[in-house]
Amino acid sequence: MTALEQIQKPHSGAVKSAIIYCRVSSKKQTVEGAGLDSQEHRCREYADDRGYVVKEVFPDSQTAKGDFMDRPGMKALLAYLEEHSHEPHIIIFDDLKRFARDTEFHWNLRRTLAERNAVPECLNFKFEETPEGRFIETIIAAQGQLEREQIGRQSVQKMRARLERGFAVFRAPVGYKYVKAKGGGKVLEIDTVLGSIVKEALEGYASGRFASQTEVKRFLERQPDYPKDMAGGLIRPQTIPRLLGKEAYAGLVGAPNWGIPFRPGQHKALISLETFQKIEARLKQRVYLPRREDNAIDFPLRGAICCASCKTPLTAGYCKGMTKTYPYYWCRQSGCDLKGKTISRDKIQAELGAVIGDITPAEWLAPLFGAMLKKRWDMQAEQARGALKSIEKQIKDNEGAISQLVDRTLETSSPALLSAYEKKIEEIERQTLLLRSKQAKTTRPKVDFEELFELSVRFFYMPKKLWESDVYELQRLVLKLVFKGYLPYARGKGFELLPYSKTFILINELGDKMKGKIDDFASNCKMVPRERIELSTSPLPRVRSTTELPRH
Repeated sequence: MTALEQIQKPHSGAVKSAIIYCRVSSKKQTVEGAGLDSQEHRCREYADDRGYVVKEVFPDSQTAKGDFMDRPGMKALLAYLEEHSHEPHIIIFDDLKRFARDTEFHWNLRRTLAERNAVPECLNFKFEETPEGRFIETIIAAQGQLEREQIGRQSVQKMRARLERGFAVFRAPVGYKYVKAKGGGKVLEIDTVLGSIVKEALEGYASGRFASQTEVKRFLERQPDYPKDMAGGLIRPQTIPRLLGKEAYAGLVGAPNWGIPFRPGQHKALISLETFQKIEARLKQRVYLPRREDNAIDFPLRGAICCASCKTPLTAGYCKGMTKTYPYYWCRQSGCDLKGKTISRDKIQAELGAVIGDITPAEWLAPLFGAMLKKRWDMQAEQARGALKSIEKQIKDNEGAISQLVDRTLETSSPALLSAYEKKIEEIERQTLLLRSKQAKTTRPKVDFEELFELSVRFFYMPKKLWESDVYELQRLVLKLVFKGYLPYARGKGFELLPYSKTFILINELGDKMKGKIDDFASNCKMVPRERIELSTSPLPRVRSTTELPRH
């Protein structure tokens, strides 16, 4: 006896078990409005009128494009029926469209329910196991599929139209949020808190401040406001390349799979297009650091210090003692006479702090340093004016090239040539976008000279303080700006022939030269001593007020 026959079999006092299934088209409808609540209320009234006992209610807020097995609520319902397959159930739907808006999936679901000893009942449709009933049921299911596909097509058409006008239509990337626009619809707006975090991560990766995607990941994990996608406040490794590769951060919108190339969007860019291209170039290099929890925080010199004997980068880690572990650096190169000989992390980092303190320029060099910066600033300004003229010429040439290619596309009927022309036009348009971005940056400096001078002096006179801050990012910044290349270290001897950056070499050489000239000037000074000057014929005794100067 089938489930339908068992349920329809007349006998007094029969208790019929029912399950209510409710579904809305989106999660938004579960938050705004009462779609699920109203469906459940109507289904419960239907069950009460027929004497059914409602055992469970399974809600859904996903369409799954008609496939019921992609709906969490439906999968939970089928699992429940699997556990209680010995008991027949009635599955109550508010409307047949909530059942399955696809003809194929509709009949698959009907068979799946029958296999689990359940039959559907609908408030707005009566299921009949007759040829005519199944025909009408198929027509209504096909109508639901048609409506779903038409709605999908209209949505895509509207999204394409907004994309072509420069509006973002997909999910807002982290750092942005959608706000209502004056002319209707929504537009991306930078989130004040998350936007600054994402911008720092993107620019840090582009500039090399973060040496790898792993460092970007750990930086974001240390930000309490940044959303995490794993337990324990962690971020999935695959999330980072997706974050770094989003064109929306450069102010672009597009959908290549819809034939819409990326173009300037209506939203404000978080980073420049030039910065985004640097990120793309680094992503193509596929450079990754080993995934180690102690790499970022505990050992800032890893990857920056090498063995003075064999020039191999030193590795680092913890060695277990009697009661606790101790941090060390050591050489791991086979054949090296220093292989395996550990160096205390605290000792080597303290020695480097002393070295950094010794190279800090004297304060009296600040005016001279300012004059050097001002001269360089003026040279850069002159170069910027020349670069601006060159950019304007390139943009004009690109516009002419695009016009010629468009004329060729109108003259040819070859699909291969048309495709080649379209790709070339897209490439030139992307180059033009980059040129316009550079043009906007070239026309005005980000900061004035006084602000630049203040920031530069602040760094050059406090590298030791930054190094001793124990903030990993600041320590790595000091290493990159003060030195170039590996720092050779010999166990028992210390640092050898450190490769200082050109800026620090220039400033310190200048300071040494100026100090030498000042010392020479002081030693050759023939200034008149501060005493009473008496004529040689004066009867008064000669009194010297500056006794340390020699007599002549």
